[in-house]
Amino acid sequence: MSYTTDGIRNIALAGHASAGKTTLFEALLHAGGAIQTAGSVERGTTVSDHDPMERERKHSMGTAIASIDVGDAHINLIDTPGFPDFRGPTLSALAAVETCAVVVDAVTGIAHTTRRLMERAKQRNLCRVLIVNKIDHDGVELEGMVEALRDEFGSECLPINLPARKGGAVVDCFFQPVGESDFSSVGAAHQHIIDQVVEINETVMGHYLDDGESGLSGQELHDAFEQCLREGHLVPICFVSARNGVGVKELLDLMAKLLPNPKEGNPPLFVKGSGANAQPISAEPDPKKHVIADVFKIVNDPFVGKLSVFRVYQGTVKRDTQLFIDDGKKPFKVGHLFKLKGKDHVEIEQAIPGDIAGIAKIEEIHFDAVLHDSHDEDQIHLKPLDFPQPMFGLAVAPAHKGQEQKLASALARLGEEDPCFRVEHNKELNETIIRGLSDLHLKLMLERMKERYGVEVTTRPPRIAYRETVGAKAEGHHRHKKQTGGAGQFGEVFLRIEPLPRGTGFEFADEVKGGTIPGQFLPAIEKGVRQVLEHGAIAGYQLQDVRVIVYDGKYHPVDSKEVAFVSAGKKAFLDAIAKARPQVLEPIVNLDVYVPNAHMGDVTGGLASKRARINGTDSLRGGEIIIKAQVPLAEVTDYQTELKAMTGGQGRYAIEFSHYEPVPAQVQKQLTDAYKPRPEED
Repeated sequence: MSYTTDGIRNIALAGHASAGKTTLFEALLHAGGAIQTAGSVERGTTVSDHDPMERERKHSMGTAIASIDVGDAHINLIDTPGFPDFRGPTLSALAAVETCAVVVDAVTGIAHTTRRLMERAKQRNLCRVLIVNKIDHDGVELEGMVEALRDEFGSECLPINLPARKGGAVVDCFFQPVGESDFSSVGAAHQHIIDQVVEINETVMGHYLDDGESGLSGQELHDAFEQCLREGHLVPICFVSARNGVGVKELLDLMAKLLPNPKEGNPPLFVKGSGANAQPISAEPDPKKHVIADVFKIVNDPFVGKLSVFRVYQGTVKRDTQLFIDDGKKPFKVGHLFKLKGKDHVEIEQAIPGDIAGIAKIEEIHFDAVLHDSHDEDQIHLKPLDFPQPMFGLAVAPAHKGQEQKLASALARLGEEDPCFRVEHNKELNETIIRGLSDLHLKLMLERMKERYGVEVTTRPPRIAYRETVGAKAEGHHRHKKQTGGAGQFGEVFLRIEPLPRGTGFEFADEVKGGTIPGQFLPAIEKGVRQVLEHGAIAGYQLQDVRVIVYDGKYHPVDSKEVAFVSAGKKAFLDAIAKARPQVLEPIVNLDVYVPNAHMGDVTGGLASKRARINGTDSLRGGEIIIKAQVPLAEVTDYQTELKAMTGGQGRYAIEFSHYEPVPAQVQKQLTDAYKPRPEED
C-alpha cells in the first residue's frame, strides 16, 4: 500500500437516471489507468453494472466501487443508481464519502432527483461538486445551464473549467486560466473563483488584498479552497463528456488536488449510548487508535457468500485481527480483507483510516453495523441515515408448497442489501408483506430473488398500514377477579391516557403512590397495555401516539399474580380508549407526478378526486411539468396503471411517506364495522 490517509479521496457519483454516471465512472477508471478499456453500458461491459439484471436493463440498481491511483492520491469512487426506486443504496453511499459529485445531464437539465441529492448531500455536510455531462451533444445550451445551476443551488456554484470548441474540449479556470471558452471569459471565471475562495479566511483575504494573488502561497490557496468546500461556500461546476473523454482527465486532476481527504472533510457524527443518555463522539483518522468502522453495503452472492463493505473511520483494520460487531461480546477473525473493483475483489493486508474495504463470509455483520476492536467502543453507532419510508406493499406467498423457509431466507438476504426494502409479517393474518419505494422497486426485487435463489411467489395487494390513536384525555379502570378453587387471581388498575404529538409513539408512566400496586406488577400492566397497542382497539391496527399513566389500583397478597395485572391493565386501557375519542389514522404520502404539459389538467383533476392536496407545480425542461401533492396512500395503490392510461405511458411519479392523519368519518366507520376482535379481546 503506497498511499496514506492524506491521499485518500472518497467520492460518490450521484445524479438522475441516464445522466451518464456509469459511463463517467468507466471513463475515470480508464483515464486513471485502473482499466485498459472503458466499458459500455449498451454492450454490458462496464465495471459498474456487473449484475446480470443491470446489464439486461442497462441501468444501475446498486452501488459499485472501484479505486484509482493518481500520483499520491488514492481515489475511491462509488457509482450509485439514479432511479428513485433505488435511492436506498445511493443514500447509503453518502455515509461513506467526503464528497458527493452530482452528475447533471446537459441535454435534459436539472431533474428532480438532482435537487434531492444536492439537498441530501448538504444535510450530510458533504462537499458538493456539480458535473455537467454530455457537453458535446447537439443542441445543448451550456451558458444557460450555468445560470440554471446558480439559480437553483446558489451563487456559490462556480465553473472551475469551461467548455471550448463546441464541447470538444475544456479550459481550466483555476490552475492554468489560459485559452478561449465557448462562452464567458476564462479570466473572469478564474477571478470569480479566487474572490470566492479568499473571502472564507481573514488571513488569506489580508494577504490577497495586500499583494494580490501572487501574495498567496499554494498551501494557503489549497487550504482556503478546501475550507470553502467543507463549509459549502463553493460548489465547483465541471464540464465533461464521459462518452468522448472530454474533461475527464481535468476532473481527475481536480479530485486528486483539491477535493478533501478524510482529515479535511466534515467528520460524521457518532454517538455512544442510546436515547437520552447518548453522547456525541468523534472518530479520529489516526491509524494507531482503536478501530471504528461502519458497514454501508451488503452483497449476498449465492456462490461467493456474504460480502460486507465498510468505511474505516479510526484505527487500522488488519488481516487476521479480531473485531467485534456493535455491542457483541464474541469477536470474529478478519480472515480475508478486500479492495473492490466492481465484482472483482483484490486481497489486501490492511485498511487504513478513511479507506473503503470489504470482508467476506461473516454472516453476523449487517447493514450499518459498527466494527471495532475494543469494548471501549461498545454502544457506538453512526448517526442514522434518513431513508425514505417504503410505502408500496405486496403480500407474498411461495408459489410452490414447502418453500416457506426458503422464501423467508431469500427475503431476509434481499433486505440486508437495500435499506429501503423491508419485510413484515402480519401475525394476525399470517401474511408476509414486502415494502419498497415503488411497484417497479418490488417487481425487480422479486425478479432478483427468483434469479438468485430460485424462489417464485404469488402476490396480492396488502392491507393499508392504518394506525389508531386517541383524540382526548380519559381515564380507565378494570378489576380482574377470578376464583376457581384454591388460589384465585386478583388485580385492579386505574389509569389515565392522553394523546401525544403525531409520530411520538408511546409512553408508559408510573404514578402509583403508597404502594397500592407493588412495583413488580407494573411490567405486567405495561404488557397488557402493549397487547392493545399491537392489535388495536377499534379497527385492528397498531395504536400509537398515546401516553398511559398508571396512578392507582389494588392487589391481594395471595391472589395477585402477573397474569391478573396483565388482564387488568389491558381492560383498563380499552376502557379509557373508548372514552378518549378513538381515531383511525391513514398514511399520507408526498406524491411528485411528472407529466407532459398537455396532461396537467387531467392529472390534477384525477388527484382532486382522490382527496389530494395539490401543493404546487414546477415547469421542467422538455415541456414536462412536475405536480406536487399530498394524498392518502389508500387512494394511489394502483396509480401506476391509471397514470399510464391517462398520459399514454408518458407520466411517472415518485412517492414518499409524509405523515399520518385521521381518516374521514365514513372511512373510519367502514373500518370499525369490518373489525372482528380476537376472542380474547371480547
